[in-house]
Amino acid sequence: MTSGQLSPRRAVTPPAAVPAQRTTRPRTVRDRLAAGTPVISLEFMPPRTTNDADRIRRNVRKLESLRPGFVSVTYGAGGSTRDNTIDVAAWIAQDTTMLPVVHLTAVDHSVQELRSFAGALADAGVVNVLALRGDPPGDVTGEWVRHPDGLTYASELVTLLREHGDFCVGVAAFPHRHPRSISVEGDTAHFVAKCRAGADYAITQMVFDADDYLRLRDRITAAGCDTPIIPALMPVTTMKTIARSEQLSGAPFPPHLAERFAAVADDPAAVRALGIEQAILLSQRLLAEGVPGLHFITFNFARATTEVVAELALATS
Repeated sequence: MTSGQLSPRRAVTPPAAVPAQRTTRPRTVRDRLAAGTPVISLEFMPPRTTNDADRIRRNVRKLESLRPGFVSVTYGAGGSTRDNTIDVAAWIAQDTTMLPVVHLTAVDHSVQELRSFAGALADAGVVNVLALRGDPPGDVTGEWVRHPDGLTYASELVTLLREHGDFCVGVAAFPHRHPRSISVEGDTAHFVAKCRAGADYAITQMVFDADDYLRLRDRITAAGCDTPIIPALMPVTTMKTIARSEQLSGAPFPPHLAERFAAVADDPAAVRALGIEQAILLSQRLLAEGVPGLHFITFNFARATTEVVAELALATS
């Protein structure tokens, strides 16, 4: 990969080819959060086509002006975008001022494959990883099947990463509980297990109501866990955003908000304006409640996130 270029889908490139980050002691998400001031962070998806690659390059550059504390790059089910995930993270590390975090899932990977991948990341100087069990390929709501030689829980992936490099590890948190957890209590126990395995911080599934996040934080605190939990936000810009959020998170969109959006559903401009307004109000409430940061899911677009962040009294770092 040449400087400033992103490639669309291609054959998997060994992660060991990723150049080391430029500093001898790479900064970590743990370092950023330890500063004690809320950080803005962003989530990107790796490109699948040339057009996707062009768009992410343009919009990453636009969003760089927000000076986010870190940016994460997703990882397709079963590693379907592993090569492009690494390409994007390496490009961000080399050619921008932003700190990349690589998503890693256990889906369809043996323990040996995960160990090899962790070792390659460590050798390349990539130290920030978001450890996820991951969704089944093709159907995020389908039955999760463990690889015969793989892992069952995200906590095991956290342990594996801790054993194979000096990683700063993030994990997922679920305001409504994980779709496959049988109870809120069970979900809480699984989250605490991930933290005890060595997770440094967590990022939630999409949050549209501050009270959902606060209930999650309260139950985790009551369980004796103080791991920082960053709420993930996705401004609603079209009615399709609502359906997509439910599909991706497995959690219902708040009914009181759904009614407000339904009332203007026939007016795309009104839907977008309401979505931006609600994202700003939600962000302001969460900041007032002392969140460690706000994580914006961008889908590789810049405008909505930029509009929301511009209205926040928040010093970016």
